[in-house]
Amino acid sequence: MELQIVALKNPKQYNLILGHSHFIKTVEDLHEALVGISPHLKFGIAFCEASGPCLVRYSGNDEELTELAKENAMLLSAGHAFLIFLKEGFPINVLNAVKMVPEVCRIFCATANPVQVIVAETDQGRAILGVVDGFKTKGVETEQDIAERKALLRRFGYKL
Repeated sequence: MELQIVALKNPKQYNLILGHSHFIKTVEDLHEALVGISPHLKFGIAFCEASGPCLVRYSGNDEELTELAKENAMLLSAGHAFLIFLKEGFPINVLNAVKMVPEVCRIFCATANPVQVIVAETDQGRAILGVVDGFKTKGVETEQDIAERKALLRRFGYKL
């Protein structure tokens, strides 16, 4: 077994969701789940097929995001992994719908941070062991940090 770190490419820091599922219809079901969220949501989806022709299956309503998802899926090449890239929406807006897709087994991360994926490769294939989402913790928030966090959530419309 060989361990590798795969750094996802996300030059514009779009929000992304990395997950694991179990069936070829994942792409279509995720697409249907996402279009029902908001008419403004833009997304691209890619899925690493783990049997048969072992292709990257893809869909989306935004060409840039779909290409980004396909490129990163090829970098990962890990069985039944899927990637969703988003703009004009946040993972918090879609995570429940994504998790409710019957073939979704796990969500590894939902973030706009830099992501490194820890991958194991055997003679059979590749698997995601985990992710590094963002950076190491630097300290504990101060009263000013608390005020800024609360202001940010209200600016985004998540709190009153």
